[in-house]
Amino acid sequence: MRSSDTPALYRPPAHPALPGGPMAVTDAWLRNRRLSEHTRDAYRRDVAGWLGWCDTRHLDPLRANFLHVNEYARTLENTLAARTGRPLTPATVARKLSALSSWYDFLVKLQAVHANPVSDADRPRIDRDHSATVGLSPDEVDALLAAAEADTGPTAARNRAAVTLLADLGLRVGELVSLDVADLGAERGHRSVRFTGKGGKSRRRALTPSTAYAVDAYLTQRAAEQGVATHQLTGALLVTASGARLDRHSVFRLIRRLARDAGIPAWARLSPHSLRHAFATTARAEGVPLEDVQDAMGHADPRTTRRYDRDRHNLDRDPAYAIWAARARRRN
Repeated sequence: MRSSDTPALYRPPAHPALPGGPMAVTDAWLRNRRLSEHTRDAYRRDVAGWLGWCDTRHLDPLRANFLHVNEYARTLENTLAARTGRPLTPATVARKLSALSSWYDFLVKLQAVHANPVSDADRPRIDRDHSATVGLSPDEVDALLAAAEADTGPTAARNRAAVTLLADLGLRVGELVSLDVADLGAERGHRSVRFTGKGGKSRRRALTPSTAYAVDAYLTQRAAEQGVATHQLTGALLVTASGARLDRHSVFRLIRRLARDAGIPAWARLSPHSLRHAFATTARAEGVPLEDVQDAMGHADPRTTRRYDRDRHNLDRDPAYAIWAARARRRN
């Protein structure tokens, strides 16, 4: 029976088990987890979407069961994404249900519900061997960097620093825009940057010479414009003309503009994540061990890193050749 046919299940939204209401508990749940601000906002929207869906069906979210969650999942699968106008991808639906499951786990710990209704729900199957992100070849990455180098205007130095950090370090866009000047440093002879990665994990990466040069050039220009010494700069690493922290949407627009200038055919479908995929693919093609690429990208599961490696099915890398070559050496 559909929840919309059973209004008797509905209870008033104020619950003794949820002081302040569901969204107040959501804020407490988010404060209890080590998450980036971007992830917090996404999770908050995910829970709010579920609560809104429950409200339209007069369904008490504390009395929802896996059948309700299944119905909600089917609704999501038929929802058009605002940005693309196409139905939400299975990965997006799965992420929303994952956030909802974590929220209900928190409610179980608070003893507001007896069980997590998402646990037994029918979640979308995700193809771990496929990613919808449009990739870039090494030549296209070079062309993008060349376009950034040729860029002019008051924000050109900042743009070069941003694109170089994405290309050379394979950062997530959320990690990039969250960087502060104070995160830059030096360790054991390496220029480095520290930041909080996905899942609230503290991470550090080495800055390549080209990355360090681009960042230094940008900070030198910024300090001169503010009339201070470079070491006196504080706050966000990448800022707008007004001094506000650069946001992820601006980085998306920047990548596409530079890709268009570079003549990259798929420029309109690229994203900062395209550079992250290119980082993984190129690193593996250059012989960097999978575990080192995994650590650099902050992946908990090596299967995720493998999915980023667009060249993993290239027959040039078939281990049969290595076995054959070793046998040939033994015979000689």
